[in-house]
Amino acid sequence: MTEDDGTAYWQRNLWVCVFGTFTTIIAMTLLLPFLPLYVEQLGVTDHAAIVQWSGAAYGATFLTAAMFAPLWGRLGDQYGRKLMLIRASLGMAVAMSLIGLSQNVYQLVGLRLLAGLLGGYSSGSMILVATQTPRANTAWALGMMSSGVMAGSLAGPLIGGFLPPLIGIRMTFLAAGAIIFVAFLATVFLIQEEPRPRRSRGVKHKAGFASVPNKGPVIAMLATGMLLMFANMSIEPIITVYVAQLLPDPSKVTIVAGFVMAAAALGSIISASRLGKLADKIGHWTVIVGCLLVCALLLVPQAFVTDGWQLIGLRFLMGLSLGGLLPCVATVIRHNVPERSAGSILGYSTSSQYVGQVTGPLMGGFVGGHFGMRAVFLGTAVLMAAGALYGWVARPRR
Repeated sequence: MTEDDGTAYWQRNLWVCVFGTFTTIIAMTLLLPFLPLYVEQLGVTDHAAIVQWSGAAYGATFLTAAMFAPLWGRLGDQYGRKLMLIRASLGMAVAMSLIGLSQNVYQLVGLRLLAGLLGGYSSGSMILVATQTPRANTAWALGMMSSGVMAGSLAGPLIGGFLPPLIGIRMTFLAAGAIIFVAFLATVFLIQEEPRPRRSRGVKHKAGFASVPNKGPVIAMLATGMLLMFANMSIEPIITVYVAQLLPDPSKVTIVAGFVMAAAALGSIISASRLGKLADKIGHWTVIVGCLLVCALLLVPQAFVTDGWQLIGLRFLMGLSLGGLLPCVATVIRHNVPERSAGSILGYSTSSQYVGQVTGPLMGGFVGGHFGMRAVFLGTAVLMAAGALYGWVARPRR
């Protein structure tokens, strides 16, 4: 079967990967609402210390995930992508269950670091789907994957809000581990990967970036992925404070802020597969540049809203515009790197997105604190416009 044809099992592989990604993302994000409570349960009493340990525990997973994503991608290139998904789902199931058995905050942070090291199911799924799907359907399939990621990010905090009062915090982690174990079983028994071609003895192939003939488009996509996450996350630290400036009633601030945060994710869920399908027809670079430009334009009025509902609407539209970026980024990388290096390069793409996820909130908080809330929106708009210009310049001329 040729590379353009994909595998005979690509649709079944896709739906298993969407399910596995959805469940693992839920497991990574469901602790957001109750993490400070769990830290307090583990013996931390000082308010400032609770906040600091909560931040350390939450960020720990993303730190190790960013560090090890290229390694898992390279190992997937060598030994098979399905094997990496089996490793990630089993590792996450064990790590999440152990987090529910933590006895102190040091164990909590250590196990969160372990979860990031052992995890990587969503990035591994992206690699498997990108390499096993027919080229004509790649962006649509990756759009479905992105929808699974966004849906998990949206459902995780909601589940984490209502489940602990019913079954307790520790049992919530054990339940999350059990759900991921179901994803592990589905991965083992339902995913079918094409046999990997045997390497000729005595023939040395270049690996990683050295194997990429035209590095310009790949570098542009790494920058775009980082910029996307930066734009999404730079606003997160200031949303609640910004909403408080807009609303006269303080009791409604957290409710409206929650809707603002959810609006962008909901928009991305709706648009990801549709923009992916559009990109398969009109070109991935066209969609990437257009999405970045529309996002830049939508960020400007967000700096001048006068009511909460205006911000919710604009964030929803921004989510619609951003939904197609990650599928297109992965597709462009997939089409510009050799098969033997696809996993490692897509692993670097995942790491660049984690960099944006970490630096976005840091820069947003700094700029918002020193230059005001509007400066965060306007500064991010300038960055997105610059990203659109860079994408336009870097696109291959055919």
